[in-house]
Amino acid sequence: MPTQRREQAPGPVTQAIVLAGGKGSRLRPYTDTLPKTLIEIPGTGRTILEHQLDWLAAEGVTDVVISCGHLSEVLEAWIARTDLPVRATTAVEETELGRGGGLKFAARRLPRPDEPWYALNADIWTRFPLRDMADLHARSGALGTLALARPRIPWGVIELDGDAAIPGGSLIADFVESPPTPWPVNAGVYVFAPEFTPLLPDLGDHERKTFPALARERRLAGYLIPEGVYWRAIDTAKDLETAARELAAES
Repeated sequence: MPTQRREQAPGPVTQAIVLAGGKGSRLRPYTDTLPKTLIEIPGTGRTILEHQLDWLAAEGVTDVVISCGHLSEVLEAWIARTDLPVRATTAVEETELGRGGGLKFAARRLPRPDEPWYALNADIWTRFPLRDMADLHARSGALGTLALARPRIPWGVIELDGDAAIPGGSLIADFVESPPTPWPVNAGVYVFAPEFTPLLPDLGDHERKTFPALARERRLAGYLIPEGVYWRAIDTAKDLETAARELAAES
């Protein structure tokens, strides 16, 4: 039988974790000297982390723990000299713990462990109403809520005429350039209940262990990012160039 938490009254979420422990090897040479969260998107004048912290602060977050490992000393020096809109601290992994282990390690540094918290992957560039997502999370009774994106397919696709089927095929009705995928993807932005923390692995990936188990028990919710909101995961140097081009087109 699926197990669910009782619905909670919606309230502000004021703490967050930014998961920035990876080496970002696919973003080299940028990550030879910078943690990937400190990479600036060309043309924006902003690092990914600055963008995320401004967004969190605007949504009512006051305290952020940054889970880090690779070039953590560079990140800590940047925090020390930068005027930030939130109280930012680090949780430095001495050995790589994986994404789930890194989240659990950083969660121990949250100032209010008995309250819900946001989590963001360090390479996500987006901005949507986090308070709406937190409200959905509280109403759902779930232990975790995932933001869901529908990124555009990088190719043009073909629309078939369903009324003009031919044995073995169909007549072509239209060509559609880079449509959104019909399947939502994990957008790398979360809200978690305090009861979620002990379910994380000490070592390993929560997306392969914790999430599937909770989904089978119907204790995960999904929040669809509003249509038209920009979202991109910046995993490679090509993604960085694409984000710069897309954001320039939006401005």
